[in-house]
Amino acid sequence: MTPLSPQARATLLAELPGWIDVDNRDAIQKRFTFPDFNAAFAFMTRVAIQAEKADHHPEWFNVYNRVDITLSTHDANGLTQRDIDLAQFIERAAASLQVA
Repeated sequence: MTPLSPQARATLLAELPGWIDVDNRDAIQKRFTFPDFNAAFAFMTRVAIQAEKADHHPEWFNVYNRVDITLSTHDANGLTQRDIDLAQFIERAAASLQVA
């Protein structure tokens, strides 16, 4: 697994609204806000199951109804297609739970 080229990165991130670059790191992140803790936890559970299947786990932080997610492929020291694939799944999971 190799990091995405700058061109591929720009093209793929254009399809992931709200995901931003992490300062001083080859990673992306996004904050998701839900109506309540139960919805946030349901979202995290859905993402956790997919991440385990893909053997690619996000860095995340949860407080009540907020979930902050950072994606980067540690083995590649940067953003790879695995991160994009997981971000796309995360977007679908969030949409199905009607993120606030």
